[in-house]
Amino acid sequence: MYDFTTIMNRSGKDALAVDCIGADVSWAQAPTAPKNGFSAIPMWVADMNFATVPTIVQAMTERVQHPAYGYYIPTAAYYNAIIRWHEQRNGVSGMTAKHIGYENGVLGCVSTAIQALTTPGDKVLLHSPTYIGFTHVLEDTGRVAELSPLKKDENGVWRMDYADMDARLKQNHIHLAVFCSPHNPCGRVWEREEIAQAMEVFRKNDCVVISDEIWSDILLNNAKHTPTQSVSEDAKNRTIAVYAPSKTFNLAGLIGSYHVIYNPYLRDRIRRQSAMTHYNSMNVLSMHALIGAYQPEGHQWVDELCAVLSDNVNYACDFIRTHFKGVELSKPEGTYMLFLHCEDYCKAHHLTINDLIQKGWDVGVAWQQGAPFHDKWGIRMNLAVPHSLVVEAMERLKEYVFE
Repeated sequence: MYDFTTIMNRSGKDALAVDCIGADVSWAQAPTAPKNGFSAIPMWVADMNFATVPTIVQAMTERVQHPAYGYYIPTAAYYNAIIRWHEQRNGVSGMTAKHIGYENGVLGCVSTAIQALTTPGDKVLLHSPTYIGFTHVLEDTGRVAELSPLKKDENGVWRMDYADMDARLKQNHIHLAVFCSPHNPCGRVWEREEIAQAMEVFRKNDCVVISDEIWSDILLNNAKHTPTQSVSEDAKNRTIAVYAPSKTFNLAGLIGSYHVIYNPYLRDRIRRQSAMTHYNSMNVLSMHALIGAYQPEGHQWVDELCAVLSDNVNYACDFIRTHFKGVELSKPEGTYMLFLHCEDYCKAHHLTINDLIQKGWDVGVAWQQGAPFHDKWGIRMNLAVPHSLVVEAMERLKEYVFE
């Protein structure tokens, strides 16, 4: 059994989620410092407040003890670890080392693919709500986001609108889409048939798909992830899939994502564009961290993590639905993020969404604004903290915020 209950002190340990609370940062609106008497509970940045699996620390420590850190190449152990992980977690077969390529983060791959396959001014299809990183990459590379809204069904479950996707692809002559699976910030773990329908829309419109599957290991309440490339032979060859151990094992500070591309044409285009930047090179410790993560102990650690996160999400959703009238949420099936829609509550209490967010910050609930994710009444909330802090956050919100 691994420890997911200890409240880890990350202050002064290069933790953006903790050290930037109350700071003036240029790239985002960080939560303000809590008022006197309240400790800060970091629930905004999408990393975890849990110690990672010990095999990662062991693997990096062993490598650090050799006192030379010169040029190197990825080893067979690196590629084999990735192949085994996908075989065992997702039932993937036929993946080989040639299909795998290093990426300096998922957004690095998205940026590379956008530049390799589109030109400035082109539109790229995304679903909304939308991960803020996708928006930034598109803007920074001179591309334009075309948003196809996700819609809630009668049970409050987020669904894709295939007719809307098809219409936007046709009207705007779009040939590149970014697909988030599991979805951030909504937390949907798409069913195989849903992915297959989406990929059929993309096929009919000759649209290449960047499938961000960085959250594919973080599954709640026994949800099952379906790799986008697995739903059909066409999907396998139409998709640039991107993965990483960073979300799964809390390694974002090490940088170390990777793509899986089966289509040789797409693979050549992406790798050529990536090489032209002269920056997309793996850190030797990132390689050993991945090898340490994708071990049998890593499988056990992730299984225990998902059980802890499921408990946190179940508790928080039940609490919010019971006590916070006017707040809408769909229970996520993956990720550790809640996405709250607070329009009815704010209007009933004559508050702006910024008023509500600030009330949370004042009592140390350092949650995140939803507007950058394309929901002006939204709040995103990270539940990857010990369960005791989830309980504490909910009680503070009940007593001081949703009065």
